[in-house]
Amino acid sequence: MPTNKPARDSAIYQIKIALPTKPPIWRRVLVPAGITMAKLHDVIQAAMGWEDGHMHEFRAGRISIGRPSPEDEFMGGERPLNEAKILVQDVIRKAGDKVRYTYDFGDSWEHQVTLEKVLEPQPDTAYPICIAGKLRCPPEDCGGVWGYINLLEALGDPSHPEHDDMMEWAGPIDPERFSVDEANMRLARLRPRKARSAKST
Repeated sequence: MPTNKPARDSAIYQIKIALPTKPPIWRRVLVPAGITMAKLHDVIQAAMGWEDGHMHEFRAGRISIGRPSPEDEFMGGERPLNEAKILVQDVIRKAGDKVRYTYDFGDSWEHQVTLEKVLEPQPDTAYPICIAGKLRCPPEDCGGVWGYINLLEALGDPSHPEHDDMMEWAGPIDPERFSVDEANMRLARLRPRKARSAKST
């Protein structure tokens, strides 16, 4: 019996990436289902606005997916599955499926990555693409969610004892600021060269 569902190999996933801040910092992106988890890492970094300067890991249930290192076994730690060899469509398959993406094990930015919809690819659209989002990405190395909250408090209060130091370190920050266009400028570097060329002509 025929269905209207796209074949998984050609499907486009609508994915929401969210940090557990209050209110949440989030991005909604469209990505090919057949990209690797390593490429999804790149998409998350670009869409959120991170600088990819720290280690990361995906968690799907009890399974760890990331960049294996010889140090994992040397230190007695868990050796993750190689993200460069695992496809997104083999980890999340249907609407509602989730994985956790942790960036920077010191600050522990834990993103919830949720598959919202499985879509047909559009002929004139280059993927990946960001279609929505809210709030600014926190600065790197600010101390995780609580560190970011404290940073915003210090920046917003000239009488705060750390105000001058934080202004010197981070400068003024508008936590509400987010631009889909800027996110897509970063994501454009991840698109296949043919798609980039077609988009520019």
